[in-house]
Amino acid sequence: MKRLRLAAGLAGVALALTACSTATPDSFSPQETSSTATLTVYSGRSEELVGPLFAAFTEQTGIKVSPRYGDTAELAAQLIEEGDATPAQVYFAQDAGALGAVDAAGLLAPLPSDVATLVPSNYRAITGNWTGVSGRARVIAYDSKLVKKQDVPTSIFELADAKWKGQVAIAPTNASFQSFVTAMRVSQGDAITEQWLQGLKNNDVQTYEKNGLILDAVNAGQVKLGLVNHYYWYEKAAEIGAEAMRAQNSFTKPQDPGSLINVAGVGILKNAVNDANAKAFVEWLLSESTQQWFVDNTWEYSLLPTIAAAQGLPSLNSLRGPEVALAELEDLPGTLKMLQDVGLL
Repeated sequence: MKRLRLAAGLAGVALALTACSTATPDSFSPQETSSTATLTVYSGRSEELVGPLFAAFTEQTGIKVSPRYGDTAELAAQLIEEGDATPAQVYFAQDAGALGAVDAAGLLAPLPSDVATLVPSNYRAITGNWTGVSGRARVIAYDSKLVKKQDVPTSIFELADAKWKGQVAIAPTNASFQSFVTAMRVSQGDAITEQWLQGLKNNDVQTYEKNGLILDAVNAGQVKLGLVNHYYWYEKAAEIGAEAMRAQNSFTKPQDPGSLINVAGVGILKNAVNDANAKAFVEWLLSESTQQWFVDNTWEYSLLPTIAAAQGLPSLNSLRGPEVALAELEDLPGTLKMLQDVGLL
């Protein structure tokens, strides 16, 4: 899945990232760095997406990033297993639940005070040990040739109805779906959540590895509905043209579990509590220029109140998800067990 649509391609990333002073992270200057200018980052965000960003960070600061890429949940489990012996200095996660799990294990250090409060409180940890970096909304992608807009479910609970048998797609191994299920457990309770998952299973839900594959299936008429993150539509439209998109996004009703706003986020490991490079990296991710880059190139939401959403997207403040604090999404192991018990993993 191609997360980056840069005209110059990956080979020209440095030029692309410095082409516009208002939309690229070229003006960032770290207040300090350590003499050992290498930073080990465990990244649940893909190399295709953040590899060029890591390269830009190195070019601008002189700090070399040594990344370990992997599935967000698997990296969280690895960090917990490694404990204080982990070589990681920074954990850059795809979702808040994994960050919460690592924090609950006592492995994250308090973020510097001038960084910890940059984003609104509902997008960062109550403990001050991790912060969101970019936001995304859950939506129902629907085949506009086969489903009228007014017939698209307004609640995810409707997806288990017999009328959608075999026509709903999910990605149970995906971190975003797992966090969504965790949020549903928190807001609706385990019994209701497991019943809904079992209903999907019984309704012949179609499973895919990734959100992008779900959107492709909807766009090709293979399934009518799919649960994805909002930005996949924009990525696909940038690739094939908006006019070729039969798949469209639909938001569920306010406070429905399907309206979850989740974040990709970052935390500093305890063993790097005083590491200037780690602090510089987090500052860089939350700088206005880097935040604008996420908006312009990934169609995610910036979490800085000063950065507007991409054209065509509703403002982040206008989206009302379930009343769940992202810091409460730490029970990832419980969610994985539930998905296994139902037979979706």
